[in-house]
Parts: sequence; structure tokens; C-alpha cells
Amino acid sequence: MKAVYAISENIISALGFTASGNAEALLSGKTGIRIHHDEKLSSNKLAISLVDTQEMERKFELILKQNKKEQQPSFFTRLEKLLILSVSDAIQNLPVRPDNKKVILVLSTTKGNIDLLEDRFTAKFDHKRVYLWALASVVKDFFGFANTPLIISNACISGVMALIAASRLLRSGKYETAVVAGGDIATEFVISGFQSFQALSPEPCKPFDLSRKGLSLGEGCGTIVLSTNPGDGKTEHILVMGGSVSNDANHISGPSRTGEELSMAINKSLEDSGIEYTAVDFINAHGTATPFNDEMEAKAVSLSKMDKVPLNSFKGYWGHTLGASGLMESAAIIQSMKLNRVFSSAGLEVSGFPGMINVVSETIFKPVNTCLKTASGFGGCNAALVFQKT
Repeated sequence: MKAVYAISENIISALGFTASGNAEALLSGKTGIRIHHDEKLSSNKLAISLVDTQEMERKFELILKQNKKEQQPSFFTRLEKLLILSVSDAIQNLPVRPDNKKVILVLSTTKGNIDLLEDRFTAKFDHKRVYLWALASVVKDFFGFANTPLIISNACISGVMALIAASRLLRSGKYETAVVAGGDIATEFVISGFQSFQALSPEPCKPFDLSRKGLSLGEGCGTIVLSTNPGDGKTEHILVMGGSVSNDANHISGPSRTGEELSMAINKSLEDSGIEYTAVDFINAHGTATPFNDEMEAKAVSLSKMDKVPLNSFKGYWGHTLGASGLMESAAIIQSMKLNRVFSSAGLEVSGFPGMINVVSETIFKPVNTCLKTASGFGGCNAALVFQKT
């Protein structure tokens, strides 16, 4: 089986438009979650993380000029702009040719252009643009990808699942390079859905904290370029190892009460990687800060015998970004490995799970060679993926 390397990454969030810029913010403990009151999103005040619209538009106009595109910025939706910016940054210094048949675009999202269902956009965009295949086609055509994009949309494990699917395609020899991008935006539709569950925190979320009150939503994009050829002459590389997916078969929105199914995905991902649990240097959990999710994850990690392994959640920095979360958080893991830092888990004051998990309250400076990423989502889906530095 071919080795799969993560050769480039990007993060777009409220904290910045590059992976390195976001990593600097994480090191400083800066959060992008703010209290906003925007009637277009909700009639109530929200603790939410939003991308800087003015900076996004400025950067997107530059990208249009650099690529000599005839379309005006208004042709593209907000999510399309974010995805194009993210992919552009990730591939800009790589010899990746999208028109090569050995290159595949993999797109992860839960809602896509869901904002186009709102009255203010119905006359502006063709109604077909709300379909995920139409979103993928816009990104494909912008860069000139030769192959039809692969779309992964499976609730909040979409990003991690996209990386697992892409790595398997590369190992099979079908493709040599995969540009894996994920994105979702904050909309009235999404926010009202989580409000109906009474799942939103009135303040910035506090994953795994004893007094957590719910999640904070966010918007953003992430892109990771995978390849079977590192081709850069570097002595150090990040490998995407094994991954696994499982399902609770428990409840349409509530997670397993035992954590056994996520633990199964964790154990299978380690087995697929040929790695013992004792080799894992840190775990980046899903960590939504809802009562049931965090409890389930704590049980799963403990069942997998990794209660002593440093663990964090990035959602206290940029919120829950849905289909983007797995890509953004995996890109942040790669930054952790490059910097040999385990970023602190923002919002943690008092652990709600002493003895079950080892949540990082302050950034740790240590060699970071093997990392585990977990994700869980509605419908009882779970995913786990292992990264290793060589």
C-alpha cells in the first residue's frame, strides 16, 4: 500500500486566513468567538465565530485577478468564495495540476449553499446552486479540475471522513493527489436548528468543562492536500495513517451513552495504522461542549485506554464549523506536529471528567509525533484518524 502524505494545509476562520496565522492565534490563546446580534442570522444575541467579510471580499477580488477570471465577485456565494480562497492558499506553492487525471477534489460540507434558501438570495442565484453537486462544480470549474469531485456529507464527521476516503483512494493507486476541502457557513437555517435543540451556549463554549452550557457555532473552511509523493526534499513529513468510521445506531441526534462505538472507531483506526495506543502523543477530540457529546467522548477515550494522553478541543477557538470542522482541526493538528506544541483547550477552567481524560489547560511544548483525531455527529456517526510524523 502506498504511503499518503499531508503536504499542505489551510485554515480560514475568524482567527485568520492561513494555517500558520490560525496556529499563532491558538498559541496566544485567542478566541474568535464573539457575541453578535445580526437579525439576518437570529433575533437573539449569539456567541458565534464569523469570518471577516471585508477581508474575505478583498482577498477574493485578488484571487479573481490573479486567475484572470471573467466573473464578478457577486457571481459566487459566500461559501464558494471561502472554499476557493482556502484551496488557492493550500495549492499555491505546490506543483499540483488540477487538470491532471491523477488529481481529485474531495469536498466536505453538511449544508453547502443553504443560505440560498433565504428570500434575499432567491432572485440572485439559480436555485440549483443550493445542491451540493452545484457547489462542487463551481469550485471544480474555477480551478479546472479534470475529474468529477467527490462529495462527502455525513453530518459532523464529514471532514474526517473526507480525509479517510481520500487517503484510501490514494493508497489504491487510483489517484496520486487529493485536494480535500471542507466548508460551512453560519446561516439562519443552521442557527435555528441548533436553537430548537436548545444546544447553543449563551457564552463562548467550554469543551469538557464542568460548567459547559452548550456549543458555539462557527463558520470557516479548511483544505489539506494529500499526495503519495512528498516531493519536496524535506527530512520531516506528516503521514495520514489509518482511519475508521462507526455508528451508534442509538438516536437521530443524541450520541451513544456508553462511548463504545466511538471507542471502536478509535481502536480500528489504530489497528489500521499499525500503531499501539501507547504511541499516541495527543488526541484532538470533537469536543462540542454539549453535555452528552463530551461525556460520550470521555467514556470512549477512557475505554480505549488513553485516559492519560493529552487531549484538546479547538471549538473554543472558532466554534463548531460543521462540515469544515474535521478539515480545520486536522490542519491544526498538522501545525501542532510541525511546531511540537499541544495547543490548550480553550474555555477549560475545571475538567468535567477528572480521571477519564487528560484535557490540556495550557499549551504543552513537547515532541508531537503521533496524533489521533476523533469526530462524532448526528445520526450516531463516529470517525477516527491517525496522523504520524516521520
